[in-house]
Amino acid sequence: MISLIWAMSEKWLIGKDNKIPWHVKEDLLYYKEKTNGKTVLMGENTYYSLKGYYKNRPLPYGKIYVASLSDNEFIDAIKIDDVISFLNNNKEDLFVVGGASIYKLAIPYANRLYISIIKGEYEGDTYFPKFNLDDFKIISKNETEKVIYYIYERNDE
Repeated sequence: MISLIWAMSEKWLIGKDNKIPWHVKEDLLYYKEKTNGKTVLMGENTYYSLKGYYKNRPLPYGKIYVASLSDNEFIDAIKIDDVISFLNNNKEDLFVVGGASIYKLAIPYANRLYISIIKGEYEGDTYFPKFNLDDFKIISKNETEKVIYYIYERNDE
């Protein structure tokens, strides 16, 4: 199963200067609960952004795949240079955790979407790529004061 997980504003904003434009602790805890120890795919910018948050601590995932076209090597991750081929041949339960270009490539392969809508107005420079949400159905919705949590599954049709 391929799952995408992300938080965005009501205007689909997901980032500012390669960081999250808000600090909502409950959503960070939700994200950690869903992805802790799991196999993840992320882009190189997301990898370095997370490394900035975790400093010298290891990232909290099981196996990490980093999509990169650079010559960089990743001590704690497996480098992927062809995301489409990787997703086509994937046999693992996988969480796609960012960024925008990786999400855009992965949406056609997604079985499940974990979307956190962060309430309020924020400024930033990176938006989640537009896609047809009609291809999915809501299987769960939970609203708190600061966040609306949705889980969608791809329609079987």
